[in-house]
Amino acid sequence: MKMHKRRKQQKRKMIRKVIILVCSFIFFLAVLVCVKNIDKKEQTSVEDAIETEIREEAETSIDEDSVSLSDEKEDNRENEPASTELSDTTEPFNAEGEESAKLEREVMERLSEMTLEEKVAQMFMITPEALTGYSQVTAAGDVTYQALKEYPVGGIIYFASNIIEPKQLKEMTQNMQEYAVEISGIPMFLGIDEEGGMVTRIARNNAFEVERFPNMWEIGKSGDLEYAYYVGETIGAYLKDSGLNVDFAPDADVLTNSGNKVIGERAFSDDAVLTAEMSVKVMQGLEAQSVYACMKHFPGHGGTVGDTHQGYAYTERTIEELRQEELVPFQYGIENGISFIMVSHIALPNVIGDETPASTSKHIVTDILRDEMGYEGIVITDAMNMGAVTTCYNSADGAVAAVLAGVDIVLMPSNFKAAYQGVIDAVANGEIQEERIDESVKRILRVKIEMMKNAEETMEQP
Repeated sequence: MKMHKRRKQQKRKMIRKVIILVCSFIFFLAVLVCVKNIDKKEQTSVEDAIETEIREEAETSIDEDSVSLSDEKEDNRENEPASTELSDTTEPFNAEGEESAKLEREVMERLSEMTLEEKVAQMFMITPEALTGYSQVTAAGDVTYQALKEYPVGGIIYFASNIIEPKQLKEMTQNMQEYAVEISGIPMFLGIDEEGGMVTRIARNNAFEVERFPNMWEIGKSGDLEYAYYVGETIGAYLKDSGLNVDFAPDADVLTNSGNKVIGERAFSDDAVLTAEMSVKVMQGLEAQSVYACMKHFPGHGGTVGDTHQGYAYTERTIEELRQEELVPFQYGIENGISFIMVSHIALPNVIGDETPASTSKHIVTDILRDEMGYEGIVITDAMNMGAVTTCYNSADGAVAAVLAGVDIVLMPSNFKAAYQGVIDAVANGEIQEERIDESVKRILRVKIEMMKNAEETMEQP
């Protein structure tokens, strides 16, 4: 009995120990869970605190940047063209993204395959007569083809003397474009002065049944921006149908000198803002028809005395005055993505400090148009056979001076072959760095590759 009782007692003790151990283990687990929860809460709290701190710092940084930008705008306000009451602008060109990267790769690939001579040739836009040596050209055949093989220029400009009737013009431009693509693999800029009003090459020809428009001054007086768009779209449609892809229009000059007869009623207005809005509407109308607009005559021909076609023309305007009026339309065009800007040959002694033509002034082309105004598109000279240039330079020196100033395309030098060779020689002797040539050719290729893609998309449409 005693033995049995003792065993019972031992069994109870063992059960109690087991129960104590189990309870202890459960307690330990409970404590461990509590500790982990506390750690998790503390970690979450820390992470929340860090996130809050980062957010606060970011907001502070944005506020500081906003203040900085505001201050910078205030500091630079006097250095900017007037921007009063302009319409909303379109999105600027975005250099980021996959498409832009793809474009840049294609540009660099094509550039790397080009010789110096081919690159320099792309920087000239000339008449078909200058290309072929003939006194008048109204067709593009074997002579044109052979000349283009020797000098694969970037573009051709046509005048009224080259145009007989619609079928002839279309066949000539089509042949020229086919030759260019076959020879160099890239299309040509085929341009014309078709402003409307007093300056036209096609609308003046009765063989073309196209709508005629009054001088831009009349359109400006109407204040009808949609009509300005219609003008651009209508002109663009018949230029496109004729095989042309660049229009040296609109005239973006602000007529600040009422006695200026060179520009006169080619201008939209003597008001900078109205001129800006009208010019951009014409540009957008042209572009709707896949025709590139070229705003002219930078930095503004509307306040000049004299005629650059005949010789010296100048303005006494200061840079501050230009920013308030003449530069306004060009700045607005830049903000809206203009692809071409034509720089004039006017002298600006109160801006440059001497009588250097604007087209050969680095201060005008690079410092003001590129750096100050932020223009990244193509800069083309006005015709280099004008008296304002020929009285200062021979063809070679004028072309070299324009390239050194920052110009991308030299238009109509008096002696194309001399100008072309002059630029090549300047690269060879170190006066012009080949990197400077590459800068311009890259700008040209970007637009031409875009032209090719637009043409392919148009062909794919049903």
